[in-house]
Amino acid sequence: MSRDEIYMKKALELARLAAEQGEVPVGAVVVKRSTGEIIGRGFNRREYGRSPLTHAEIVAIDEASRKLGGWRLLDCELFVTLEPCPMCAGAIINSRIERVIFGAYDPKAGSCHSVVKLFELPYNHKPLVTGGVLEQECRETLSDFFHTLRRKKTAKKSDLSV
Repeated sequence: MSRDEIYMKKALELARLAAEQGEVPVGAVVVKRSTGEIIGRGFNRREYGRSPLTHAEIVAIDEASRKLGGWRLLDCELFVTLEPCPMCAGAIINSRIERVIFGAYDPKAGSCHSVVKLFELPYNHKPLVTGGVLEQECRETLSDFFHTLRRKKTAKKSDLSV
C-alpha cells in the first residue's frame, strides 16, 4: 500500500464516521510531510452544525492550524475522500497547503479538476494535486450512503401512504 493510500484510508475512516452520524461521508486529514504526523482531522458536520462551512476539509485545516499555532500550513498535505469544492479549494490556497490528494472526482462541484481547476488560476499559491487515490472505495462510500438515504425516504413515503 502506498503512502497516499495509507492516509486516504484514514480519511475514509472519518468519512464512514460521518455517514454513521447522518452526514455526507467525506473525510479529510492534514499530514505534516516531514514527520508523517496527522495534525488535522475532519469530516462533514453541516447537518450537525447547521452550517455550510463545516466541510471535512475546513474542519481538518482549522484543527491543523490550531495545532501548529498559525494559518500557514507549510510542509503539509491534505488527503480528502472527495474532490474539494470552491470554498475548500480557496481555504487550501489560503492556508498554503503544499499538496492535495483526493479520492473520488466530483462532477458537480469539484474545483481541482472536474468543474474548474482553481489551482491553475493565477493565485499566489498553487498546490500540487493528485486525484483518484482509492477512487472506487471513496466513490462507493458516497454511493452507498445516498442509496441508503433514498431507500429510507422511499420507505417513509410508503409508510405515510398506508
